[in-house]
Amino acid sequence: MMASTEEEKTGLQEEAITINGSPMAVRKMQTFEHIGSLAAVAQSYGPRSVKSRILKSIYIVLIKAKINVLLPFGPLAVILHYLTGKHGWVFFFSLIGITPMAERLGYATEQLACYTGSTVGGLLNATFGNATEMIISIYALKNGMIRVVQQSLLGSILSNMLLVLGCAFFAGGLTHPHKDQDFNKASAVVNSGLLLMAVMGLLFPAVLHFTHSEVHYGKSEVTLSRFSSCVMLLAYASYLFFQLKSHRSLYNPIDSEVNGEQDAKEDNEEEEEPEITQWEAIVWLAVLTIWISILSGYLVDAIQGASESVNMPIAFISVILLPIVGNAAEHASAIMFAMKDKLDITLGVAIGSSTQISMFVIPFCVVIGWMMGKQMDLNFQLFETATLFITVLVVAFMLQEGTANYFKGLMLILCYLIVAASFFVHVDPTSDDN
Repeated sequence: MMASTEEEKTGLQEEAITINGSPMAVRKMQTFEHIGSLAAVAQSYGPRSVKSRILKSIYIVLIKAKINVLLPFGPLAVILHYLTGKHGWVFFFSLIGITPMAERLGYATEQLACYTGSTVGGLLNATFGNATEMIISIYALKNGMIRVVQQSLLGSILSNMLLVLGCAFFAGGLTHPHKDQDFNKASAVVNSGLLLMAVMGLLFPAVLHFTHSEVHYGKSEVTLSRFSSCVMLLAYASYLFFQLKSHRSLYNPIDSEVNGEQDAKEDNEEEEEPEITQWEAIVWLAVLTIWISILSGYLVDAIQGASESVNMPIAFISVILLPIVGNAAEHASAIMFAMKDKLDITLGVAIGSSTQISMFVIPFCVVIGWMMGKQMDLNFQLFETATLFITVLVVAFMLQEGTANYFKGLMLILCYLIVAASFFVHVDPTSDDN
């Protein structure tokens, strides 16, 4: 009887100690932990934390990368513009100052793509990947410098296909000297077809102009260019749907099924946590785009003066120098991925960027010029169109085997040197345009 009463007392004491199945001490610890976590969250949104987050973001974007040592050249270009009338210095300082901005714009786009899916990420890369070229082109178009727009966009295509891809193949071949690097041949063929379609869009207005077979002289080629631009934009939109939705498997890396464990490790490496938050990436995209827009205005204004002061043809400046700045981000990332033996990503950067410019940016500039009342057309002159056509053929032959090595890269680089030398001695026939 005594034993049973003691057991009942102990049972009552245990029931009094426990609440909802948890011991009172544990319950108090959980309460304190919950309060502590709430305090930590509240502290994370405090002014001190916001300030440290902003400083960290500024450090990551504007200080951490080595290329940011070139950032002061941008403000120096603006100062020189107002203090001196030396357009040559303003041009080259603006050129150097835009280079890190273009690279950082690509970085911010990659950071934002980490928070979005592959579809939205692809659209972001299509929009911001060539933002520098688009901004420079719109400023030049606004100033009526149609030939600068045409030649700078043509130069971006040539630079991506010959210089960027060539350096990537060369660096990848030297890093992996005892084998040929493989890539997905099917996706390369699709991009080559789109580039040939772009050549067709540029070729017919030029032929129409130089054969003097227009129905209405001076108007038919502009009308044809605007119609062709709308068709090319439609083709590019279809390409995005084809790439990101209906035939996504076509763009998978070639060894994705063979090296399952290796790909899993690579995916873990690629899926690193982003360094900045989503809203920080959006803010940085806006800030960098605005700053590039400001510098682009000074750059475009100084092109003519720079050409005269250093005795350098405008065609060479537009086709060779301007695209090197705009392609800074693509150049660095393409070489990095090639050295990591990820040639499919390299082709997506180099050839994909050329496809974006030829099928999206150029037609877009024609439509924007249409809205501005500018006679922007697809007549890039015979010399430029022939250069693009031969370049597309050379790169298509290089890609048809689905393999890459340092010798192919070297040939592409040497082809680019020939193109650069050709434009250095090329005089733009401006008097024959009218």
